[in-house]
Amino acid sequence: MSANRSATRTRTTAETSIELSIDLDGRGTTSVDTGIPFYDHMLSQVGKHGGFDLTIAARGDLHIDTHHTVEDVAIALGEAFREALGDKAGVRRFASGLYPLDEALCEIALDLSGRPFVVWNVPMPDSLPLGTPPFDPQLAEHAVSSFATAAGITLHVTLKRGRNVHHVIECIFKGLGRSLRDAVRLEGGGVPSTKGVL
Repeated sequence: MSANRSATRTRTTAETSIELSIDLDGRGTTSVDTGIPFYDHMLSQVGKHGGFDLTIAARGDLHIDTHHTVEDVAIALGEAFREALGDKAGVRRFASGLYPLDEALCEIALDLSGRPFVVWNVPMPDSLPLGTPPFDPQLAEHAVSSFATAAGITLHVTLKRGRNVHHVIECIFKGLGRSLRDAVRLEGGGVPSTKGVL
């Protein structure tokens, strides 16, 4: 079992430049600056409700679109999360829950399986993009899916109800953080799999 469950990641492409760090055993302290305020707000929810110390500094080609920055940050975060988990010895592994935010209610279920698979059942209400520069609500799926795939997580996201798009997306990111917090909790001594590895 790793005594230091933290990792850093640097990712540089022709479209983005990203530096981030995550500590799974932190205090929920976050500093997130992607140049997309709404996305910063959502990523901070993951850190805060996950109990992770999370620092992200990203610069991307926002003059073209927010898509590249959203995707690349999610990938880098997933890779760092997976590295910080190490061999996953002692983790709870599974977590699920229902998470409300006013009229919105979402269900998150996940497994730190090492097998990336995402089911996204979120009929997004119609909305204009959020914030400036604009965050397209459809990018929420891409962000969550890119993160889970890079992290090696099996993840099911279901929207039970919701009308306000901000609330819908925020309850998903908060719920993801809380479920990750439960799944990475150390409560045993070995790797929680009959195969012996995850």
